[in-house]
Formats: sequence, structure tokens, C-alpha cells
Amino acid sequence: MKIVVVGAGEVGFYIASHLARENKDVVVIDKDDDALRRVSDNVDVQVLKGSGSSPVILAEAGIESAEIFLAVTNSDETNLVSCLVADIISPSTKKLARIRDADYDEYHENFKKYAPHIDTVINPEIEVVKTIDRLMSVPGATDVGEFADGLIKFIGIYLDKDAGLVGVRLSDLPKKIEGKRPLIAGIVRDEELIIPRGNDRLMAGDLVYFISEADKLSDTLAVFGKHAEPLRRVLIVGGGRIGFRLATLLEKKSIHNKIIEINSKRCAELAEKLNRAVVLCGDGSDQGILAEENIQDSDFVITLTNDEETNILTSLLAKRMGAKKSIAKISKFSYFPLMKAIGIEQVVSPRLSAINTILQHIRKGKVLSSISIKGEQAEVMEAVALETSGIVGKPLKDISFPKGAMVAGIIREKKIIIPSGESVIMPDDRVIIFARRKAVSGIEKILAVKLEYF
Repeated sequence: MKIVVVGAGEVGFYIASHLARENKDVVVIDKDDDALRRVSDNVDVQVLKGSGSSPVILAEAGIESAEIFLAVTNSDETNLVSCLVADIISPSTKKLARIRDADYDEYHENFKKYAPHIDTVINPEIEVVKTIDRLMSVPGATDVGEFADGLIKFIGIYLDKDAGLVGVRLSDLPKKIEGKRPLIAGIVRDEELIIPRGNDRLMAGDLVYFISEADKLSDTLAVFGKHAEPLRRVLIVGGGRIGFRLATLLEKKSIHNKIIEINSKRCAELAEKLNRAVVLCGDGSDQGILAEENIQDSDFVITLTNDEETNILTSLLAKRMGAKKSIAKISKFSYFPLMKAIGIEQVVSPRLSAINTILQHIRKGKVLSSISIKGEQAEVMEAVALETSGIVGKPLKDISFPKGAMVAGIIREKKIIIPSGESVIMPDDRVIIFARRKAVSGIEKILAVKLEYF
């Protein structure tokens, strides 16, 4: 698969890195020498200096033979024009554009209608706000994903040392738990991802990934010792675009929220645009301000400034001062392994949100959604098993899956089936596949060859 990426900034760099690890043929275009040098020094892809909206540059990049065109520069206008030019040269190439400006929000859901030359609009900021909303709605969750139009939840939680399942073998779960046992898809222990088997035991401190039907999520969380609490007060530190979007969402849900923003001009803008949120002008990392705002009464403190070190320190300070929970916006994947060790369990990443959105649109086979977890250590995909599929009509034990991958769930007529070796996938089933990063290419081949007939 050939992919042309316009933009060698942070998003472009990480997307190119992700795709290169899967042995994709990637060309990165940018006008900035330093950005291109960073890509070429660290990633095994082709780089090309020039404008992504230049027909000459796009032709040199091989746009006519590319299956996917990604426009992910920091300029919405550049991304829009680049997709337009790419569509003129190669109409059959699938085009995705990163669009962040709130002026486009009302057109976001139906962008194809207004810009037919763009197949998909990517807005990492909207996705981050959705992620924060999901994290706040699931007690103790570090990752929350949805499949089957929200009917199925994919949850990651840390197992507390006093949880009743500590030390229990997975094969013994049915004896330990009355009723339907949770489907555990993966365990992260000491930053190593484990694809669990029956003999594996759950240990205190494990990050456990499981799948649950949405209407049974509360019962499943209770099994792990997690209980829902009402969400009443939220404090947002950082009034940028993401902070504003989150405050707007909380207003719609009638959840009391405050925003602390250090820039006085931005404070005035926020106060004018928001209806019920309280806007405070000051430094959100100032202990005095947090004390004045009764930080101990906050159910969540969400740090969304453009400085991730500030986000980390403010989250730690808020927890120390009595805030019940905190979520920090982190961009550097290298920081992810440190978060749990220093006391931050919940983080969000615009980059990871962008990658997740892009992955579901570039995966071969009829992939409906794709979620990267633990800084891209693994991926969870939801795909449709079509009638001509090679995996239809045979027991899972007879299907050759790549090492490090497993079928984590089968969704049939809006019901989830916990698969065993004897389980048989039927036409139109939705199949949830959990795979290590190294196994993704093998899974993609199975999806492309066996699940796809169009």
C-alpha cells in the first residue's frame, strides 16, 4: 500500500512512523527542511521537499499510484487545497484531511457534501473531547473505546491491590464470578503487553483490558471493584480549543465546570462564548488559585494546556490537594510509561486520537473502527465478516491467526459472544480482533484477503 502524507509536523511524523513500522510505502511532503530532516533521520520513509498543493510535487510523490492521501499540516486551508489538487490528479485515491478550526464544526458530520474531493475529515480535538467524556463516564478507566455503534465497550482499568480478582487464574473466573464473566482481551504488566491465556493470573497493578456489553458495564466494573459516582463538578485547566470544546459539551450536559486560563484576552473570548461555565484568569498550576477554587470539591481536574509538563505537574498537584480524579493531555508517547509510576492513570493524546481515526480508514478489509492502545503497543479492530470470507463457517481453532493476535469478541445481532476455539463466525458478524503491533500486518492480510470481496 502506498500512502502520501502532506505535513511533517508532529501528527505527520507519528503517522509516518506508525505506517512505516507496518512496512507501508510512505512518502512525506513538507516545505520545512528541519521537519523533513527529523522524519528522514528517524523513519524509514521517502521525503520530498515542496508544497503539498503543487501538482508537480504530488506527481513526483506518485499520487496516481497511491491508495491513501493524508493532508495533516497545521493549516486547514493547506489541507483542503492539497486534497482538491490530489483529487484532480488522482480521483481514485482516498483523501483524508486534518481540519481543526471550529468554523468548520457545523459542516464536520457532512463534510463530504460540501467538499466531495475529501473522503474523510480528521479532527483530533473533537476526538480527544469524546475520549475525555468517555473516561469521565467510566469509573477508574484509563482507556475507553466503543464498538458496534456503542453497544460494546472496550475498557482498560488498573487492578487495585484489594480487588477480589487479584491472584485469580483466568480459567477460574467462571467459578469466582456468578453469571457472565468479562472477556479479558489483554493485560499490561510492567509495560509489557500480555495476550492472556487460561493459566495466566490477574495481579495487583495490572492494566486489564476487557470487553463488555454497554448495558452490563456497571456490573462488569463492579467485578473489578470499580463503582460509578455521579459527575457534578469539573475543573478545566487550559482554555484553548480543546478546553473550550470540552466546556461547551459539559454545559450541554448541565455539568458545572470552571476553566482556568492564563491568557487574559483568551479569557475574555471564553467568557463571551460560554453560557454557564465560570472562566477564571490565572495560572492553573498555582496552588493558591486551586485552593481558592476548592479543588477538593472537583470530581475531575482536566489539564489541557499546550505544555504537557504543566499538565502533568498540575494533575499531580490537584490530586495531592484532594481532587478525586484527573486527566492530563499528553503528546509525547515516551511519557506514557511514566504516567502510572508517578500517579497519573488517565491521559489523553490528540496524536493518538488522530492515529486512531486515520487507521480505521486505511486498514484493508471492511474495518469499521480501530483503536491503538498503550502508546501504540497494540491495536483493537472491529471488522465485518462478509459472506465470502475464509473465516466464516469454521471453528476459530482451525484459523491460522498471527502470533500475538486473538479474536476478542464476536457480535451477532447486537449480542456479544465470548469466543472459544469452537466458536464459528457467521456472515455479517462483527469481529473484534486484539493484536500486538507486530501482528497487525498479518491481521490486515487476513482482513484484506478473506474478509474483502469488493
